[in-house]
Amino acid sequence: MLGRIFTVGGYTLLSRLTGFARDIMLAAILGAGPVADAFFVAFRLPNHFRAIFAEGAFNAAFVPAYAHVHGEKGPASASLFADRIFTLLLASQVVLLILAWLFMPQAMTLLAPGFGDDPAQRELAITLTRITFPYLLLITLVTLYGGMLNVMQRFASAAAASIFLNLAMMATLALAAFFPNAGHAAAWGVLISGFLQYVLLAGDLARHGGLPRFAPLKLDEDIRAFFRALGPATLGSMGTQVAMFADTIIATFLPAGALSALYYADRLNQLPIGVIGIAIGTVLLPEMSRRLTANDHDGAMEQQRRAFDFTLLFSVPFVAAFLAVPDVITRAMFARGAFTRGDAAAAGATLAAYAVGLIPFVMIRSAVSTFYARKDTATPVKASLTGLSVNVLLKVLLMGSLAQVGLALATAVGAWINLLLVLGFAVHKGYLRFDRRLTSSLLKFAGTGVVLAAALWLTARYGAGHLAVLGRMQDEALLGVLIVVGAVIYAGAILALFGPRWLKVLVRR
Repeated sequence: MLGRIFTVGGYTLLSRLTGFARDIMLAAILGAGPVADAFFVAFRLPNHFRAIFAEGAFNAAFVPAYAHVHGEKGPASASLFADRIFTLLLASQVVLLILAWLFMPQAMTLLAPGFGDDPAQRELAITLTRITFPYLLLITLVTLYGGMLNVMQRFASAAAASIFLNLAMMATLALAAFFPNAGHAAAWGVLISGFLQYVLLAGDLARHGGLPRFAPLKLDEDIRAFFRALGPATLGSMGTQVAMFADTIIATFLPAGALSALYYADRLNQLPIGVIGIAIGTVLLPEMSRRLTANDHDGAMEQQRRAFDFTLLFSVPFVAAFLAVPDVITRAMFARGAFTRGDAAAAGATLAAYAVGLIPFVMIRSAVSTFYARKDTATPVKASLTGLSVNVLLKVLLMGSLAQVGLALATAVGAWINLLLVLGFAVHKGYLRFDRRLTSSLLKFAGTGVVLAAALWLTARYGAGHLAVLGRMQDEALLGVLIVVGAVIYAGAILALFGPRWLKVLVRR
């Protein structure tokens, strides 16, 4: 499992790095004004649907079902099952796309009501969303193909696909002078990337398993089991995305730049979520499904425990950095061109609020895998909807005094409630043992995080003056120093608290 995690994580890291290059271009060209806010609404809308129905609910229902059919009934039955799901998926996405194109003005009234005060911004948001929305259809098929490849233990192409999103947007942004504005350039980059990702995944699947084809629809037991899992999985996946929908809606009433601050803070926050949380969760779900199909319940539980250790090992440094020095990070990454130091300060405060919930953001995909692998998509819904309720209530209470920072903080609190409830349900059902070993590990990781955060804060406070001679490159140089200092301090703290034997056992198990 470790090798597959590093395969997914490596390609995801490359995707995030090219994503940062893309966001640096976006910040410099779009800035944080009305055009940027209109584009981010157009970008978020299809991505919310993608996260709910494609990568979220669909993966949770399809991967265990496809793995079960493949393992119990053989490749021919699995191929027929995939054909029927493909037919249903494509038909539903075409209908959704047509409805979106026809009723986009009405949808924009619901999703960005604050744009009603600026007709030009509202019209731009409608135009850009019509350009980006077909991306959802393409990426949904990419998710289907990726799920099939993952069950075949092929993870590379699905993990690498999102790199094309970054490269396509960078290419169109570089040619922004040939578009009506930079928002149009970025929107067309999103759509082009959808075609590129589709070609990559379709080519890989065609070589190793055969592409799904249209098939007569028949609600056999396998299809019915899939839909029984899909409904609760959709509700469960909606939790975070509905919260982000709420962020988008509320932020349109806040001063210009609030949506942009949320976007750039979330992009940094998504680095550990994507590289660590999604990578581990992507590998863990088919691995647990395979073990449970073979009746190896102890092995499935041990794999999940191992996934928790890896998740915390790699995510604690991000939590410490985002809480201790968020302003340095956002200035070094984005404060250039049209993106001012004031914009960076707003994004930094928002990043710190998101960081409060980074641990549950990263761990939740591994935590729910124990339910999804058992085809239980209903139990996580209870936790998700509870967390969502608290999240939305806090957003309403905090938006007035804390603006977009309050929105991010509410999301973090809701994520903690979601994770704690999921873990509680898992322990209650006997899927997870919350024993002394796990408790000791959590306390040690908390200790390393405190030590690292203190070291980063002190380095930033006393090191900034020494680097002032570098002028405009001061923040970039300081970030480089913080990375080096943080790596040394964190490695030393891990070795001191856990010992080298723990690391060897973690890697070799």
